[in-house]
Amino acid sequence: MMPDLPTLSVGRVSRHNSLHTMIFTDIELSRRLERTEARSNVDFVEARRRLFPDSGACWKEVGGAYAMFDGVGSPLTQTFGLGVFEDASPEHLDELESFFTERGAEVFHEVSPLADQAILRLLGDRGYRPVELTTVMYRELIDAGLTVSGIVARPIESDEADLWAETAAAGWATIDPGLADFMLDFGKIAARTEHSKPFIAEFDGQNIAAGGLIIFDDICILAGASTKPEFRNRGAQNALLAARLDFAREHGCRLAMMCAAPSSQSQKNAQKNGFQIAYTRIKWQLLG
Repeated sequence: MMPDLPTLSVGRVSRHNSLHTMIFTDIELSRRLERTEARSNVDFVEARRRLFPDSGACWKEVGGAYAMFDGVGSPLTQTFGLGVFEDASPEHLDELESFFTERGAEVFHEVSPLADQAILRLLGDRGYRPVELTTVMYRELIDAGLTVSGIVARPIESDEADLWAETAAAGWATIDPGLADFMLDFGKIAARTEHSKPFIAEFDGQNIAAGGLIIFDDICILAGASTKPEFRNRGAQNALLAARLDFAREHGCRLAMMCAAPSSQSQKNAQKNGFQIAYTRIKWQLLG
């Protein structure tokens, strides 16, 4: 059973005789966002274990952090939430490092900048180095206000998981054929996770784009968006964004979150569509 999460820290500001919700970027918000992303990764790991019992996929919680093993080299083989729910300790890191090294995997931790700052010295003293930055964004779920003529975006049917994965992978084919192959295998599992709500975009009877949606409690994650090369710049991603946000709101979500590389086109597109930057997260790697 997943632990209870704190409520959102919000304030209300009077402006022009109306009330506007203000969400503060604080440790409570970080706990909700980090836990939601961790749970989505756990959902994937559990799906892989269910579909491939011999994969060794597993996860555990240590000091409030979720550690996932999805196979050596998988981008999901890492932790989320270290130092956010409890102050990280050498004992926590001992246990987490053993979890990965016993399975032949490198050790990675995604660390929120809102965690206690003592974690920076702790990681440095143990031989970690920063290797990646991620922009974590969010927006309140109100009417998306996006319409795209001629494009229909909808949740997939139960028998369309492989079709969704194929559509998503096709969007990566012109960038890196090897990545497309990885995304095809990855997508076939992602579409079958318990909390996933994959969406597909159609134009003139053809599948042209795909996007992921994962819902936990009152927060959803938007991920895995791609468009087939020949259908780009027609608004497919706007259609998928609007449909997913509307679906999430109708199913009780209050917030949506997205993650992207800093200053990337994905981040800019998210900001154009009402997402705010919560913080920039650092991924740390233990050197051998």
